[in-house]
Amino acid sequence: MLAFRLLLLGLFVHGAMSHAQSAPKPSFDSVWSAASLYESDNPDSFLHSVTLSGRLQADAALFDADQGRFEDLLWRRFRFGFKAELGENWLLHIEGDWDLNANTSRSDDDTDESFNRFTDAYVAWTPRENLQIKVFKQSVGFTLDGATSSTKLLTLQRNNLTNNLWFTSEYFTGVSVAGETESHWGWKAGLYSAESNEDFGLFEAGAFTLLSLGRDFSDALSSDRADIRVDYVRNKEREGAQTPDLSQVASLSTKLESGSWGLWSDFALGNGYGELSDMRGLTLMPFSWVSPRLQAVLRYTWLESSEDNGVRLGRYEREIVEERGDEYQEFYAGLNVFFYGHKLKWQTGLQYAQMQDAANDGGAYRGWGVTTGLRAYW
Repeated sequence: MLAFRLLLLGLFVHGAMSHAQSAPKPSFDSVWSAASLYESDNPDSFLHSVTLSGRLQADAALFDADQGRFEDLLWRRFRFGFKAELGENWLLHIEGDWDLNANTSRSDDDTDESFNRFTDAYVAWTPRENLQIKVFKQSVGFTLDGATSSTKLLTLQRNNLTNNLWFTSEYFTGVSVAGETESHWGWKAGLYSAESNEDFGLFEAGAFTLLSLGRDFSDALSSDRADIRVDYVRNKEREGAQTPDLSQVASLSTKLESGSWGLWSDFALGNGYGELSDMRGLTLMPFSWVSPRLQAVLRYTWLESSEDNGVRLGRYEREIVEERGDEYQEFYAGLNVFFYGHKLKWQTGLQYAQMQDAANDGGAYRGWGVTTGLRAYW
């Protein structure tokens, strides 16, 4: 059944790609421009513009390991909302996350069971160029893939270093301030509630802080891109917190690109609460543009914990083995086809992963997996 679904998906993608190659780019522009609902011609008006925002992502996954097998065709993400530009340099962004795989029938209290949560629900103020303040619920990005939107990932899923050391709930209530200097230094500081729920998290479960500092070295290195960033998170242990059992996380990530080649990397450390396990890991992701619309990507991820059962597997690997181990390695090779940049793309990845389990209590894993999927955002 899954093979048949993959065949249908492949035929659809082939047809879409053939159309994309023959269709002029303005045809995509006209479709995506429909997301712009309102734009004022008066610079003094309070409401300047209203634009729809969101993303739609679908996956077909097949994983075969020594420990079992998993296959599925599913909606990976569906989010929908709007952005409104208000007054002098104000932005209101409201967006919700829905589960299209869920039963959407109404429950007794007349609530939609398919609605997961609000993701972005914030007000942003830009008092001057290269300075922005955000308040309320927002994405908290750190580590290489954690700071990269799911709409712009070069692989279908985030690497497993990020899955273990980043706060995968991603959206937390808080306040952040971000800026950039004329000397190409960028920085961000934020204070967030450790509670992440459907609406807005309070500070009853504690809080965590994020500090980021980075610089663009592209001029000095004569390259198209040379971003180096350090992230640091301080997280206080408290009952009810919806963050990992890590008191501190530090990440050094780079994004280097020159011509048709690029290399993204991440080295990160995490300190467990008290006697809980520490972790450290490394991700290397070289890639190359085969053509203006075709990109080849490789990725290697290594992760280990200081104690037994400190590392969890990736998203689809966990469908086979839920338990944790102590050392993880993954090799990934993928192809990305860009129909309209990151706004409409098809991604496919083949990966081999293994998990060591010194405690021998169910966390061992070794197997192959293939995932293919469509990604769109507006």
